Amino acid sequence: MSELRYGWTTGACATAATKAAHAALLGGEFPDPVEIVLPRGQRPAFALAVEERGDGFAMAGIVKDAGDDPDVTHGALVRSTVRPGPPGGGVTFRAGPGVGTVTKPGLPLDVGEPAINPVPRRMMREVLGDADVIVEISVDGGEELARRTWNPRLGILGGLSILGTTGIVVPYSCSAWIDSIRRGVDVARAAGYTHVAGATGSTSEKVAAELYGLPEDALLDMGDFAGAVLKYLRRHPVPRLTIAGGIGKLAKLANGHLDLHSKRSQVDFEALAALVDDPETAERVRGANTALDALRICQAAGHPLGDLVAARAREVALETLRGAPVAVDVVVIDRAGTIVGRAG
Repeated sequence: MSELRYGWTTGACATAATKAAHAALLGGEFPDPVEIVLPRGQRPAFALAVEERGDGFAMAGIVKDAGDDPDVTHGALVRSTVRPGPPGGGVTFRAGPGVGTVTKPGLPLDVGEPAINPVPRRMMREVLGDADVIVEISVDGGEELARRTWNPRLGILGGLSILGTTGIVVPYSCSAWIDSIRRGVDVARAAGYTHVAGATGSTSEKVAAELYGLPEDALLDMGDFAGAVLKYLRRHPVPRLTIAGGIGKLAKLANGHLDLHSKRSQVDFEALAALVDDPETAERVRGANTALDALRICQAAGHPLGDLVAARAREVALETLRGAPVAVDVVVIDRAGTIVGRAG
């Protein structure tokens, strides 16, 4: 099996497009391919997909290649339009079509700023030198793509964020998802919320929101990344955390797994059986096909497996928090969204 191919972030694409557009604005040709230096010293070259020069502006665009990562922005056209700015004004960034604007505090950008993150801004300033210019970044179809990201919940409206701390997309690293979890905590803290919920999926998220009356921006789209939520809250605590999820995912957490993806952790039926104090029922749990099957076996026998899983998952969460001032409760659901276990 061949190694997975790395890709490039929207920030790297925007930087290369900006370098090309600025060269053309100064009266030269559009460099194609255009080479940039990434934060860790790599020197990739990007082919231009579009270029245009007009009265007082130059625009270049690059199609994002995310490599073998299932990135929502793979294949998107990232454009940079560069115009002269006021003398002494340095570099000013603007959000063009398909790039969002920050509307909530807590992000690494001020409210009202275009959602072009700090590292991509630094990269673009480096290729522009001491130029006084206005840089407008846009992404074709970005507003529609953003609906498939965390941006609306984080208060980034109108389009995508221009992201990337290294310029490189590592396949299946899920770095964008984990970064969104962290930004979700930041936004909740800035809003003054004292209670957030991390859910493994949309059904458990709905249950937690209705159970506690939580607003949308207090809900962390945890997915499989329980560890990412807990480790970030360890450093940036919120007084209360609810963890909500299906019996299968939370059985993995109860067994000490912080990554709940099916490729990286499995339900341990021996560990589930150890929670049951009736030998006959425990033996049947050992032979169960799924965690839900084990739950039904225990329900029929009158054993509260859901509560036991919740209690053990809560212990693992508290161990991971290492004494951070975060109270934890756990809600376990079945596939229908019925609460089958609680702790805390």
